[in-house]
Amino acid sequence: MSTNGATQRQWSMAGTESSPGSRLRALLNGPEPAVLMGAHDGLSARVAAEAGFPALWASGLCISTALGVRDSDEASWTELLDMAARVVEASGLPVLVDGDTGHGNFNTARRFTARAERIGAAGVCLEDKLFPKMNSFVGDGHELAPIGEFCGKIAACREVLVDPEFVVVARIEALIAGAGLEEALRRAEAYRQAGADAIFIHSRKSTVKEIALFAEEWRSRLPLVIAPTTYHATPMKEYVRLGISGVIWANQSMRASLAAMREACRSLRRDGPVAVEAGIASLDELFSLMKYQKLAEDEKRYGEEASGIAGLVTAREPRS
Repeated sequence: MSTNGATQRQWSMAGTESSPGSRLRALLNGPEPAVLMGAHDGLSARVAAEAGFPALWASGLCISTALGVRDSDEASWTELLDMAARVVEASGLPVLVDGDTGHGNFNTARRFTARAERIGAAGVCLEDKLFPKMNSFVGDGHELAPIGEFCGKIAACREVLVDPEFVVVARIEALIAGAGLEEALRRAEAYRQAGADAIFIHSRKSTVKEIALFAEEWRSRLPLVIAPTTYHATPMKEYVRLGISGVIWANQSMRASLAAMREACRSLRRDGPVAVEAGIASLDELFSLMKYQKLAEDEKRYGEEASGIAGLVTAREPRS
């Protein structure tokens, strides 16, 4: 797993002004909702950064899918963080990592959080369901963790952090589980008191009504984050009115890539490569996104400098 340890040490010495956590906090406390794009690997992270998104969501669903497994804790947390590290490195943006339930108890949750900080993530999001979890859009058997147990996870995660600006988001699944608005609000307040920096309220209704009722009762006690996967037609001005701090487009990139890959494979199999070539990215586009030209320039620069240094050393060597 790649890490950004040297960068982390620089943040510790210079303060937290430029840390990923402080950058994400600034976005969540901005005048308009911060928009986080879902990413599942280095390529999707680069594409989202190129499109101008200010921050990314390292989606558990999408990373699991990219690994060829289901979003039901089939991937290990080390596998998920390995891919999240690629998202961080490729994008250069603040990345909020989907931590699912913390992959067990308070101890696995804090180990996950500490490792996420070390790879350069800006924050983690933990959801209050029991481990192993199932994706929130699948089935109805979503059992909630006891409030006290989940508060313990939040507190444990806070205590292992090096950067106090690192963002811990508490994701509430009460609406998903059918437990109702009052239970969602009760949990949100408990998680706020336990040390959460933001609340992610999740719903799978086709309208924003559930979210609106929660937001109006919550009254911005902490930044409020949503993922409008099923109520995507809601205009952004409504989120502004409700005081939403963060909007996560969690899985659209993965779903787009699935549709495009499936269509390309079927067309190529059926009609041959000529049928797909006009509708796929050119190699020049790929090389531009991956900055191959910069690599060529660096090869020339460092090759010349190395040659110059070698020549200087040779000239200074004493003659026998």
